[in-house]
Amino acid sequence: MPLASLAYSLAIALMIGWLLWLGQTLLLPILAAIISVYVLIAAAQAMRNVPLLGRAPSWLLRLFVLAGFTIGVALLFTLIVTTFARVVAAIPGYEANLDTVIGRGAAWLGFEDQPTWARLREATFDQIDTGRLVTPLVNSLRGLGGSLFLIVLYASFFLAERARFGTKLNRAIGDPDDRAKTLEVMARINERIGEYLLVKTFVNTVLGLVSFIIMWAIGIEFAIFWAVLIGFLNYIPYVGSLLGVAFPVLLCLAQFGSFAMAGLSLATLTAAQVYVGSVLEPRLMGRTFNLSPFVVLLALAFWGSLWGIPGAILSVPLTASLVIVLAEIRITRPFAVMMSANGKV
Repeated sequence: MPLASLAYSLAIALMIGWLLWLGQTLLLPILAAIISVYVLIAAAQAMRNVPLLGRAPSWLLRLFVLAGFTIGVALLFTLIVTTFARVVAAIPGYEANLDTVIGRGAAWLGFEDQPTWARLREATFDQIDTGRLVTPLVNSLRGLGGSLFLIVLYASFFLAERARFGTKLNRAIGDPDDRAKTLEVMARINERIGEYLLVKTFVNTVLGLVSFIIMWAIGIEFAIFWAVLIGFLNYIPYVGSLLGVAFPVLLCLAQFGSFAMAGLSLATLTAAQVYVGSVLEPRLMGRTFNLSPFVVLLALAFWGSLWGIPGAILSVPLTASLVIVLAEIRITRPFAVMMSANGKV
């Protein structure tokens, strides 16, 4: 009997994973909209502390933050499209710098016949059909625009429905004890996820601003875009900070053709990441999520392989919600304990 239960559980898990992978296009905008609503509600509540806005009704504050969110998403999409076009136009100008970098690297390695950029390009990039690469990127931008529109649309409806959610739940769950327990679990999930997302968004905003100042001072092109990218990638545990630094450093190397400038950008951007990740974030975050680091790594690998970068960004909130739900069920509580960092759930 236990073997049969294990087989059934494995089959159900595989089926759920297949459905999650199959429904990626539908589920990702919905989950992103839910995550956005947490941040918007927290922002609306924070606006209560503003002297003039504190007297405004709740619906007006939510409408205000929703309008700001819509404008921000539109500006983000415009920034991505504009930067993509500028990067494509600037690539030919980097050829001379890349030639210099390759020559210096070859001389340092002791090559007698230094591989010039022309030779390297003939052996590598000239063999690549750029048309086949640009077309998927353009299609991805179109898909991103549609996804961003759906996120804003879903977030608008979620904000409108939230005010009536309590009444619907009272009518849906007749038993008072079950209703109280359900509300308690949902309150814990909302509190933890809301606090995590609010603090994480603030920390990432600070990191983006500091990174922009550093890149602007160095003279790295497209500094605003890279700063936004660094802020978004920092939502991804462990790996995001490495990727956020790597992209502008590589561009700096191609732009200036100097290992010294690339080293300077690497050192300063890494210092900003270390300060935010080791000093600022722990002070503000505290123990919002009681997750084992190994569980975070597994969640990152699972959701990242299932949904790519969006899945990696959502890995921590989704896993933390799962742990809270598992802790409330007697049969699955041991799993929640094993997934926690200190054995307390």
